[in-house]
Amino acid sequence: MAASTLTEVARLAGVSPATASRVLNGSARKPGKDIADRVRQAADSLGYVPNAQAQGLAKSSSGLIGLIVHDIADPYFAAIARGVQEAAREQRRMVLLATTGGGPAEEKEAVAAFAARRADSIVIAGSRSCRDEDQDGNAELAAELDRYCRNGGRVAVVGHPVVGATASEGYHVVEVPNQELAGRLATELAAGWDGDFVIVGGPEGLLTSDDRVRGFQDGLERVGRRPAEVLRSAFNRSGGYEAGLQLAARIKAARSGETAAPQLCIFAVNDVMAIGAAAALRSEGLRIPRDAAIAGFDDIETLRDFRPALSTVRLPLEDIGRFATRATGRQPDTGNGEEGESASPGVITGEVTLRRSTEAAA
Repeated sequence: MAASTLTEVARLAGVSPATASRVLNGSARKPGKDIADRVRQAADSLGYVPNAQAQGLAKSSSGLIGLIVHDIADPYFAAIARGVQEAAREQRRMVLLATTGGGPAEEKEAVAAFAARRADSIVIAGSRSCRDEDQDGNAELAAELDRYCRNGGRVAVVGHPVVGATASEGYHVVEVPNQELAGRLATELAAGWDGDFVIVGGPEGLLTSDDRVRGFQDGLERVGRRPAEVLRSAFNRSGGYEAGLQLAARIKAARSGETAAPQLCIFAVNDVMAIGAAAALRSEGLRIPRDAAIAGFDDIETLRDFRPALSTVRLPLEDIGRFATRATGRQPDTGNGEEGESASPGVITGEVTLRRSTEAAA
């Protein structure tokens, strides 16, 4: 059956389509109560469904928040998304989700799609990149975000600013102290570990990974330890697995007498990479922490079921999503019937959590 139209509602209520629209689409200009009640009764009897885009035009707000993540299946992004959803409910808004492959060109397409749907605000969660291959994508994403903010949109980016973005109004960055926390992890591990450290990092130029690598090296330097070797791989479980196979080969070669026996403590710059590295070690018959210690970063929910329990840096991932969303949402109750300014992003902190996977290093 064809959907009822606004014109049919207006005809049944005995009013003009413009009057019916003002009643049903949330315009600030409303007719008298008797007329409004008649329009609503007509809409109910016809089963009329209001047009969301028309409501957005009438209210100057669509009630939509766009969320861009690299991979919603990754527990890191899933936890942030839960925080975004919770804060959106507080604001009585709905969340539109876009997942990308992690590149700025795909993020630009998502921003353009959200802007076309008149999303009130956009939250972007994912590591920024300054790699040469992302230069053009960064420029396009920055230009799209600047255009969106100039037209009244509000944006929150988790971690680092979008490379090249110049918007000053409506643009927020929820900073995460990755470098500081990685340094703190290094010093705590070094206090009980006499062997070498190896860092399993993402591709060079991926800013979150680079911050964590840099921070860990700084922490080792502060306690007089030599720099860790850095293995670069994909910033995901598969990348951790590939690096873990390389390290397993070294450990097994040492056992056969081909090289000096390494005493390795592995720091993977995120938990999913640490999980992948641990799986590779197990696949080669090695055990944690007997044959190698390992630590990660983020404290994703998946770690509750991981054995041995993984040492990591705990980040308040859901709070990050909540803070980002609240920073882009106008606050009600200014006393004059208008929306107030955006809330300030909360301060993100974290803590080192040592568990069984680095027991020999504690």
